Amino acid sequence: MLLGAAGAGAGLALGGTSAASAAPSTAADTPPFDFDKGNAAEEVLGPFAGPVVVTAVGQGDATLIIRWAHMLELSWFDAIAPYHPTAVGIYTQLPRRPRAEAETNRNKNIAILYASYHAFNSILPQHNQTWRAMLQSVGLDPADGSTDPSTPVGIGNLAGKGVAAFREHDGMNQLGDYGGQVYNRRPYSDYTGYRPKNTAYDLIDASRWQPAIVTKGNGIFQVQQFVTPQLQHVAPLSFTDLEEVRAPIPTASNHRNKAAYKKQVDDILATSAGLTDKQKMIAEFFDNKFESLGIAVGQAIQNAGLGLDAWVHLHAVVETATWDAATAIWWNKNVYDAVRPFSAIRHVYQGRTVTAWGGPGKGTVRDLPAEQWRSYLPVPDHPEYPSGSTSLCTAQAQAARRFLGTDQVQFRYERKAGSSVIEPGVTPRQDLVLSWDTWTDWLHDCGMSRYYGGVHFLPAIRASWDIGRKIGDHAYEFVQRHINGEAVLRTRR
Repeated sequence: MLLGAAGAGAGLALGGTSAASAAPSTAADTPPFDFDKGNAAEEVLGPFAGPVVVTAVGQGDATLIIRWAHMLELSWFDAIAPYHPTAVGIYTQLPRRPRAEAETNRNKNIAILYASYHAFNSILPQHNQTWRAMLQSVGLDPADGSTDPSTPVGIGNLAGKGVAAFREHDGMNQLGDYGGQVYNRRPYSDYTGYRPKNTAYDLIDASRWQPAIVTKGNGIFQVQQFVTPQLQHVAPLSFTDLEEVRAPIPTASNHRNKAAYKKQVDDILATSAGLTDKQKMIAEFFDNKFESLGIAVGQAIQNAGLGLDAWVHLHAVVETATWDAATAIWWNKNVYDAVRPFSAIRHVYQGRTVTAWGGPGKGTVRDLPAEQWRSYLPVPDHPEYPSGSTSLCTAQAQAARRFLGTDQVQFRYERKAGSSVIEPGVTPRQDLVLSWDTWTDWLHDCGMSRYYGGVHFLPAIRASWDIGRKIGDHAYEFVQRHINGEAVLRTRR
């Protein structure tokens, strides 16, 4: 995924083999790319894309990360479909090429790179010079605008432009031109007119989402905005009826349901008070979408030893799953507009003290004013219910394990003593290893990480496990139909 390139420097969602913070290697210190045997998405794109993506979007900005990954990696699928015995593109269906043209990876790699060039120029056009350099680094001409579907350059150009043309006006307001706006466009700006029921300063309705006041510790404080609420209007790719994935009503988040509401609050406080180093590291790991989602797919690919075709197909499966999960969860968030734990805690215990984690390096304290309680993780900028992160992990896991035919994933993630982002130098107290043997274990900990982090109540996590599994199944079956040549061209609804 895009996550893998940014978090681990290997393609986009490659699950990573090297750090993305380094600049792209030059021709002088790396061997030339092998078009016949190599994987251009992994070996060529990653070093260029990783640093750009990391600086362009935050590690928790799920809706944009997932969107960009989906556009990029579905362009790969369409770019190599003409070289596959049966596959048909998802956004752009091009004529099949003779089998002899697919005997090596050469034509596929060329098509992938040109498709990526156009997808990147749609996603991050301000970095056009980087994308030009990406092509030039392997001897390709970014000015070659051929649309000849009998050549790999033409196929790649058509595939990349096809994804961009579909997605630029899919309801997400990617170009900031919704309603015909010509001047001073603001990409991805809300056009729905969403207004929170509460202000950052007054909790008027304790059942509804309240924007938090956030800071990076630099003296600048900002009031949150619901990020991309218009995603509710973007149609999912692999299924049609959003009612199928409507979450149950979060009755315990209704402040008039006093006993259940208070129990949710008390459960969060108890978890906050009892946080272990392992729970804190799990929370931090899954909060970083570049690391967590990208590493999971990358390790699964490494374990399976996939060739280029299957490698691209798996990415198409998981990116369809995570994109559709994001659209479904954002639709639900708009439906329920539910309160976050920090607001509920202040509502229940206003003017009193609570026992909880007292902030970085403070451990558990028993005299914390409720108004000063904060979640271990930064509070996200959207309503609480259901959990976006949980649904993304679950949809990804379900789609991947069906594609790979196994629940086994088996990987380890080491954290050095004091390496915490939230509590640097303090947590963990000693070197710690996070490990998962199955996708089932992985998606469980992903969901619980939001609970440990204090940003979600348990019902939001449970609902998202259910939604994510359904969407993972839909995504796998949808992409598999395209691999088998049983699908028809996608049209915008």
